[in-house]
Parts: sequence; C-alpha cells; structure tokens
Amino acid sequence: MVIINPIDVILWTLRRNEKDVISLYSTLSPIMQLATGGNMLNFGYWDDDNQDPLSAQENLCIKFAALAELETAKTVLDVGSGLSAPAIFWKNNFQNLAISCVNINYSQLSHSRTQQDIEFFNSSSTKLPFSKDSIDRVLALESAQHFKPLSEFISESKRVLTDSGLLVLAIPVTLNTTSIKKLGLLKFTWSSEHYSLDHIRHLIESNGFYISQEKLIGSSVYVPLANYYLDNRSTLRNSILEEYPSYVEKILFRSIQKMKRASEEKIIDYVLFKCHL
Repeated sequence: MVIINPIDVILWTLRRNEKDVISLYSTLSPIMQLATGGNMLNFGYWDDDNQDPLSAQENLCIKFAALAELETAKTVLDVGSGLSAPAIFWKNNFQNLAISCVNINYSQLSHSRTQQDIEFFNSSSTKLPFSKDSIDRVLALESAQHFKPLSEFISESKRVLTDSGLLVLAIPVTLNTTSIKKLGLLKFTWSSEHYSLDHIRHLIESNGFYISQEKLIGSSVYVPLANYYLDNRSTLRNSILEEYPSYVEKILFRSIQKMKRASEEKIIDYVLFKCHL
C-alpha cells in the first residue's frame, strides 16, 4: 500500500515547483499505469476506433507524430518524457530517428534506460543539454503545463532547433473567458500550471516562433476519458485500491467528474501546437 500524506499532496499541487512535480508524479503516476495497464501517461485521443486507454494513448502519439512530421525528422527531443513510452512508440515506428528523452524526474527516466536506441538526459526543460542549432524537433507531449517558467523552455527550444526545426506541443489549457473559480476542484487536483490558450500563444510568438497549426481537441480527450472511467469505475477502483488508500480514488473520481463538466462547459480544452521559427 502506497502511504500518502494528504498535506504533502496539497502542498505539491499548490506550490508546483520542480521538486513538487517530481514528488507528485513519482507518487501518483502509478495510478495511471494501474488504470490503463501501460506506461503512457497522456490522456489519449479517443474516437470510434480507439475506445480503451492504451489504444487512445497510442492514437494521440500517432496524431502528434504526424503533426510533428516525424517521418522526415532526424533528431528529436522528447521533453518531459515521463516513462518514455511515447518515445519508444515513435522509435518503433520511425526507426531512423535519433530520439533523446529529457526528464527532470530521474526515477521516471531510469524506468526505461535499458532501451538501447534512445538517449536519456536527466535535466530541466529550461536548460536543455544540447548545442545550438542541433535538433530537428522539440516535442512536449502533455508535459509543458509543468514547465516553469514556460517562456524559458520555449526560448531553449528556439536555441537548440535548426532553422527548419519544429516545436510541437500537446497541452491542456483554460479557455480565455475562464475564471479560476470555475475550475472548482480542478484548481487543486489539476496539478500543473493553469495556462490559458491566449497566454501560450503569446509566449510562443514572443519567443520568435509562428504557429502554423493549432488544433483544439478537448472534446476527443476529456469527455471520452471520463466516460471510460465512469463506465468502468468498479474494476478500476479495485485495481487502484490494491495500491492506494480509498480516499485517493474518491478524489480521482470527483476530479474526473469535474473535468468532464469543465470540458463540456468550455472551461478547459486541450490544444496541439505546431510551431516554426
């Protein structure tokens, strides 16, 4: 049984500095693994052909890869790479890619370091350990919401990218008319920065990029994910309770309900950005 001090979780969520994010993900990421049966930590892209978590998560990786034009890339940074499952997925599909995973969370990074054809770097998103003009693609798949300050990550991406390189993001956002009060419980359980869509656009453009594609896909992310959990709660709850106290699942359940409502009410969305220099 994983022992969690609720006060620690509250502090990690409220402060959200690098050490807090590491602690939070080290403690709670296994919930996603228990719920999905895999190592991908993204919410997935759900459609008629992808109605289970693993399939939806791979579908998001496929759509993200197409947006990033990975078929023509040579050198790729996956920043905030989690358990490296997306990078492994991309490497298996684009074998000529030279992929490097960058993650400040060493315990997550070490999870997949036996993967011989991927490089792993324990480093911050705001201090990328690569030389100027050396990378074709900088990718942040559902991770940039944790980068502080986000502007420094975008600036670092500009530094390491070649002139023809791409910065590609998949990131949860609040919509422009959203009051922080409307997030309700998500203010505390959405354990990242609550960046607005306009704010991210501004940071991207003010750091020398232009946005060639922007796709809001929240309706294919939040609601079907929530419906899957609600429809299968009994089974998923039993799996979670094998490792976590019951209050953790109860908070997760209420958060998922709120996430679904917030998406339906256009309080939150999920955006894909393709950015050129």
